[in-house]
Amino acid sequence: MPLTATTIADRTTVIGVIGLGYVGLPLGLTFAEAGFRVVGFDTDAAKPPLLAAGRSYLRHIPDARISAAVRLSATDDFTRIAACDAVIICVPTPLDDHLQPDLRFIESTARTIAPHLRSGALVVLESTTWPGTTVEVVRPLIEAGSARRVGVDLLLAFSPEREDPGNAKYSTKTIPKLIGGIDDPSRELGTALYSAAIDRVVPVSSTQVAEMAKLFENIFRSVNIALVNEMKVILDRMGIDVHEVIRAASTKPFGFMPFWPGPGLGGHCIPLDPFYFTWKAKEFGMNARFVELAGEINRAMPAWVVGKVQDCLNEHGKALKGSRILILGLSYKADVDDIRESPSLVLIKQLEAKGALVDYHDPHIPVLPRTREHGDIAGRIGQPMSAAYDCFLLVTAHTCFAPAAILAHGVPVVDTRRILPSGPLVFPA
Repeated sequence: MPLTATTIADRTTVIGVIGLGYVGLPLGLTFAEAGFRVVGFDTDAAKPPLLAAGRSYLRHIPDARISAAVRLSATDDFTRIAACDAVIICVPTPLDDHLQPDLRFIESTARTIAPHLRSGALVVLESTTWPGTTVEVVRPLIEAGSARRVGVDLLLAFSPEREDPGNAKYSTKTIPKLIGGIDDPSRELGTALYSAAIDRVVPVSSTQVAEMAKLFENIFRSVNIALVNEMKVILDRMGIDVHEVIRAASTKPFGFMPFWPGPGLGGHCIPLDPFYFTWKAKEFGMNARFVELAGEINRAMPAWVVGKVQDCLNEHGKALKGSRILILGLSYKADVDDIRESPSLVLIKQLEAKGALVDYHDPHIPVLPRTREHGDIAGRIGQPMSAAYDCFLLVTAHTCFAPAAILAHGVPVVDTRRILPSGPLVFPA
């Protein structure tokens, strides 16, 4: 039967979630916990048996939550889309080698699900992308593959994901959810569906507004992080501590918001989303110069950090080539096991290209998993801190990295997060 306000209210709606990663799995769990029957779909055949056994493959989601979600099942059989009244797409949207949007996962998903969509079903795209993707890419693919018409036989909407793995304050349920539909029924039923599981849902006038809102959120962060990264590089030359400057500026109770510099951007959103916008802007004959410059600055930070490692080694009478470097922290942010777009992976490559011997230490990631961009270093095993290294490079501020434990080995440390006390072994970066 088609999706209706009644089937949502009485929880007879069956929800399909495609992509059981950092976005799809918590979303599926949230709907299951709200009383819906949820079928999770993933091309990774290893995930469904793990979930069926009550085991989580994401560190920030405990096994107990998986075991308790009795209304959630998982499969790699996409013909089961036919049993779903709503299908939510949560697949990656990376960049290609030329920093152009790569929509192959969205496109292949739309083609795969189209023949199995039932009449009256709602399709929602959550993957971050350029404004117009839902209408210009997803709509024609599902119409061609299903022989059904969006707006007549199918509903279609966009609702951007806003996941923040490891955030103790906000969860999928409590982060406000935007949604835009291709027409009023799509927006209204999409709003009703998400409202049944999420505390606050904010409808907007179109899928394009919802798509652009997500890009704008992350462009805002990218630009401000680029600003403090550029300040860090310049103030380092001036001998001024940028962290002290930011703390001082933060005492102003209005008109200022602190952002903090780092070794480069990580996570699926901030390093990638601005380039989805700049690419789309060119279609309209416009250059998003400010956004592009921010991207250039942020992408240059790992090379600047490599220079700091070289300076640190020089101070201790050693060359970078042949030195043993231990990177502390592989994930892109503290206390998670998420390595998507992590600057640590770029640093490994850049340091090794200059002849250094590089290992990593991260209690959250005992073995380096395969990624799309860095598959050649997959399988490496984390190593313990020891005096056998010539330099530690602290990239991620995990709470388990106690300063005293790091400094106890007597190894010089390049500290990109400023979590160590000043001293002869600490080289701020």
